[in-house]
Amino acid sequence: MKALVDVLKKVGKPTRVFKGPDGTRVLVLPYGGRVLGLFSPQSEENFYWTHSALESVETARAFYGSDQWHNSGGDRTWLAPEVDLFFPNFPKLEGYFQQRSLDPGNYRFVETNDGFKLVNRLTVHLSRVRKNATLRITKSFGSAPNPLRHERGLDLSGLEYAGYTQSTSLELVGQSKTIEAKIGLWNLVQMPHGGDLLIPTYSRTEPLRVFGSIPDEDLLITDRLVRYRMRQQGEHKISLRAIATCGRVGYLYRSADNWCLIVRNFTVNPSGEYADVPWNDTAYFGFSTQACNVNSGLGQFSELEYHIPAIGHDTGRTRCDDAAQVWAFRGPERQVLRARQLLLG
Repeated sequence: MKALVDVLKKVGKPTRVFKGPDGTRVLVLPYGGRVLGLFSPQSEENFYWTHSALESVETARAFYGSDQWHNSGGDRTWLAPEVDLFFPNFPKLEGYFQQRSLDPGNYRFVETNDGFKLVNRLTVHLSRVRKNATLRITKSFGSAPNPLRHERGLDLSGLEYAGYTQSTSLELVGQSKTIEAKIGLWNLVQMPHGGDLLIPTYSRTEPLRVFGSIPDEDLLITDRLVRYRMRQQGEHKISLRAIATCGRVGYLYRSADNWCLIVRNFTVNPSGEYADVPWNDTAYFGFSTQACNVNSGLGQFSELEYHIPAIGHDTGRTRCDDAAQVWAFRGPERQVLRARQLLLG
């Protein structure tokens, strides 16, 4: 962690650390409004993926000085629907663009009674209604004790743990409260490439393949689980329905001699208005959970994504609040797989 912090400081991107009562360290980077690192008390190894450019001052300075999207890595917040926020000329699909007011945005640290929060007031353009919306995104961080800590007969020795709760809110500001468009929070965690994403479901469900050609052997579907082997070259994405998903997704991968498991625990409300839609079917609402495999010029990472029901327009809401946990484990294969079984089935 120290090496990463030092590089970022030297290139003018200072960080701050939230430390949980159990010794978990959460490295927060306001540039991009991200949790850039998650570290257990016993290790300096990051559970999250970070861009390789951050390994030295020289490459980091060149990376942040470029006009490309500055995807530092980690856990970030975007907005949905993607067709409105990232395709300036939709329904034309060329020219995918991350609006800089959103990412990196202008996040600033605000002191609170129990630590700090990140706040970004921003204006974005919505391509279909051709109007601007002014919003406020607020993010804060709290502890998330090991969910397995009270399980009897469970051997946790030698199993590292780190966890946190991220609370995120989105508000429409001023005249934008009456805008005729829906806007939703969209949280995304980037993890080392090459692992398996495990999505428990209430019933057998076929993921929508948003883009990329995914081999059938990499997408295994049973009555209660979707297992996505994230290992291909290129860029690929799947999306799952809110009615079928349980609000808990895990990612299992190897790290040297250890195994790692990252679990995101979040709320799914099938009665909510999930605003993100397929690019070629903009009336098909109701997708809560997504995964993106990236092994290209953008980097090498696997992305776990979830959406929060939208605000604005006919939702009757101008603000939403979300709280979700990340639980991360590292250790011997047997113990990590037991944690996976207990938390994901």
